Amino acid sequence: MVYLDRIYTRGGDAGETSLGDGSRVLKTSPRIVAYGAVDELNATIGIARTLADEDVGKSLAEIQNTLFDVGADLCVPESSESESSSLRVVPEQVSALESTIDTFTERLEPLKSFVLPGGSPAAAALHQARTVCRRSEIEVLRLAETQAVNQQVLVYLNRLSDLLFVLARAANDDGHDDMLWVPGQGAA
Repeated sequence: MVYLDRIYTRGGDAGETSLGDGSRVLKTSPRIVAYGAVDELNATIGIARTLADEDVGKSLAEIQNTLFDVGADLCVPESSESESSSLRVVPEQVSALESTIDTFTERLEPLKSFVLPGGSPAAAALHQARTVCRRSEIEVLRLAETQAVNQQVLVYLNRLSDLLFVLARAANDDGHDDMLWVPGQGAA
């Protein structure tokens, strides 16, 4: 269990922070940016969760907990001595997302066009979470260009954006209230 006896440490006042293995890095390092993006994603999902029905909300609660695992994975470099005791994202977490995607997809109206972000407030928030998820995935990919990253983190984020799309459709009366793209409609 994590115990925080105070929130401020003054350790980051000069623009550095500690990783999970105790090493110090700049707050602008790709690793910090990557798990900061995952933190933003988690907060965005938290907003969507306040708007979602109980069924979608339950899935979002599980995702929020797993995103803390993703952050914990990213904050300890794979080459670190403390890696063996570190929390890592595992294939079963990806499988859980895939199972949830399949369950919700069975309920959805078949797609006839691309879906515009919007519809109900919950769907709009889930679409926003999906875009934040894509950006988080890109930040983790940038990190992976120069440092070792658990590939399951990348797979998880990729699958999560798919699930957020499916959940957004579920929040739009199982796709019946989706706002569909009409090609050329905005042309003058």
